[in-house]
Amino acid sequence: MPYDVLLFDLDDTLFDFEETEKHALGNTFHTFGLPNGLEAYRDTYRAISSVIWDDLEQGRITLEELKVERFRRLFTQHELQVDASHFGELYIENLGHESHMIDGVEEMIAQLADYRKAILTNGFTIAQHARIAGSPLRDTFEAIIASEETGYKKPQPEIFEYTFQKLGITDPSRVLMIGDSLTSDIQGGINAGIDTCWFNPDRRENHSAIQPTYEIHSWAEFSLGRKKVTNN
Repeated sequence: MPYDVLLFDLDDTLFDFEETEKHALGNTFHTFGLPNGLEAYRDTYRAISSVIWDDLEQGRITLEELKVERFRRLFTQHELQVDASHFGELYIENLGHESHMIDGVEEMIAQLADYRKAILTNGFTIAQHARIAGSPLRDTFEAIIASEETGYKKPQPEIFEYTFQKLGITDPSRVLMIGDSLTSDIQGGINAGIDTCWFNPDRRENHSAIQPTYEIHSWAEFSLGRKKVTNN
């Protein structure tokens, strides 16, 4: 690959966020005396969370507001008398205990010893650092850059500018952004003027105007992956 620096998203790129969320949410509900909360409320929560994270990407809400608002809406909808702020704080703490890697990640990373590697995530700083520290990837990354510390978020170009400065990158053409989200990771890389690789294990069709440089469907493809994305 004609790159020196690889920027990886974390959730649903290297780590399985569905598993992470399931365990963290279930444990948090249990602490609040709702042992069946995961089964009863997860579908509603995920629908609310999807909207809220889109609001974050579009700049309509801050990450600190997101932490509480998604649970405030959930508890209001289901008429639950739960402190959304306290619940949100404990949920973030519980996220930090979950390190579920996607199949093939460890093997893929092992083949990239000659590349500089960093994480670029919109997730919560304390949770993302803890999850990586508790995984086999603990000594892998030169930096773990979360939107909380920068004041910006993907797809804003400013978070990439911050990253380039922190890593001493002077030639963006030598940088590749890898992630699962077209609107966050891929659009962010495009906004920053760097090449992108869309990790698309579910083989979702891309009908958007967002065109990654490469597309892969598993981590086994990554070392070979030069597949150009086309609209379907």
